[in-house]
Amino acid sequence: SSHPFMSLLCFTLVFCVVSGTNVTPPHSTIRPGFPVPVSTDSPEVRRAARFGVYRYNNSSNDLFLFKESQIKKAMVQIVRGLKYMLHVEIKRTVCEKRDHPSLDSCHFQREKNLQQMLRCYFEVWITPWTHKVHIPVAHCH
Repeated sequence: SSHPFMSLLCFTLVFCVVSGTNVTPPHSTIRPGFPVPVSTDSPEVRRAARFGVYRYNNSSNDLFLFKESQIKKAMVQIVRGLKYMLHVEIKRTVCEKRDHPSLDSCHFQREKNLQQMLRCYFEVWITPWTHKVHIPVAHCH
């Protein structure tokens, strides 16, 4: 957030990478392998966070699904695709896992004794040209 110019360049670069032309913008300070802050509100970041949540839900033994409630911080690194480093708060929803609902339609728990919030760090690695998503790191506590 302290580098709006860098974030802007990063989005230009992200756009280039996603478009399939791996071109660094002219006079860019960004090089592949250098992580830069990105807006926590961007659709790409939200999508990456959701992938992290899917990974958490798949490995948790909770009866209920969790969903991202707030993305606290986001960085992206260009390394054979886009690697997002995300600090995300997730909360328990009212949706039970066995029902396989869409997370978009799941509301957060209202019942006091069922409410739970976890802080997570996700690394989500997306290679747009192969449509592959890999989540090497998903730590929640």
